[in-house]
Amino acid sequence: MPNPTHHIDESPIRFDRLVQSLPNWLQRFLPIGGGIAHDHHGKGMFGVTVFLMSESLVFLSFFFTYIALRLTHSNWLPPGVKGPELSKFIIINTVVLLSSSFVIQAAENALKRQKIIRFRWLWALTSGMGIYFLVGVAIEWSNLNFRLTEGLMGGTFYLLTGFHGLHVLTGILLQLLMLARSFIRGNYNKSHFGVSATTLFWHFVDAIWVVLFSLIYLWPP
Repeated sequence: MPNPTHHIDESPIRFDRLVQSLPNWLQRFLPIGGGIAHDHHGKGMFGVTVFLMSESLVFLSFFFTYIALRLTHSNWLPPGVKGPELSKFIIINTVVLLSSSFVIQAAENALKRQKIIRFRWLWALTSGMGIYFLVGVAIEWSNLNFRLTEGLMGGTFYLLTGFHGLHVLTGILLQLLMLARSFIRGNYNKSHFGVSATTLFWHFVDAIWVVLFSLIYLWPP
């Protein structure tokens, strides 16, 4: 009687062998296991990757719209408006957010080695760095001399930074949820899919900010 937990692979290309030939860092994002139905972690990470790809398309549409508007409108800044400017405060805020990617990855690695206490401290530190970034964005908004209705520049700036800030907030909430689950005895003994998915999402959020930072602060008006 055939094993019900396996799917029969009749394709000429052995997907399992193809996946095994890929680098280890890439294998984590693909449904590995050669069609084994109980490989929930691999299939789950593949689903998260597809979701983030769809989110990337949304951000790309915003980026190309911003670039097109910048290139086709000579009067980008309304009269009397300076626009967002690169400052020491913005640089520090950016460094904090990007550094959090290294911290959250170290936290996930600690969990893989079953060092739960170290995981909790690093994971909480990542959340704190994300909160610091959001507070910094709020402070910057309060000090700007333009609002959402101040022409194309105002609308695109608040849309881009606000949409990204919403993703940062989502990442922080997911981190707090994963941190709370770490206090359930034995919860991460067999699987830590939620932690891996949250880590990948956070890397995505940081990568998006690199593009936003370049478009908004490194492209002079």
